[in-house]
Amino acid sequence: HFQVVGGKVKKPGKRGRKPAKIDLKAKLERSRQSARECRARKKLRYQYLEELVSSRERAICALREELEMYKQWCMAMDQGKIPSEIKALLTGEEQGKAQQNSTKLAKAGKTEANSSNP
Repeated sequence: HFQVVGGKVKKPGKRGRKPAKIDLKAKLERSRQSARECRARKKLRYQYLEELVSSRERAICALREELEMYKQWCMAMDQGKIPSEIKALLTGEEQGKAQQNSTKLAKAGKTEANSSNP
């Protein structure tokens, strides 16, 4: 089956331009280069994922240790004992509040002294 279009005879089959003859060696080299780049990207991606997993595992271990510490504190408090760490936290907070109040008072005193001077 041939078609006559505009006075030209066309054969059925592939349409469009035929690809220009590409140098086979150049095509193979591009393919090799592309494969090298793909392997390099894959290697970097796996390195990144391994580092991410490692950091998450370390975070999990730290959180488990923290949870275990809190469990120990709760068991001690259930027995009527106050762990020294909690005492330190409580006294530290009280000292921190006292320091903040004294700092506020000192600043207030300075501003009053400055405002009373003409």
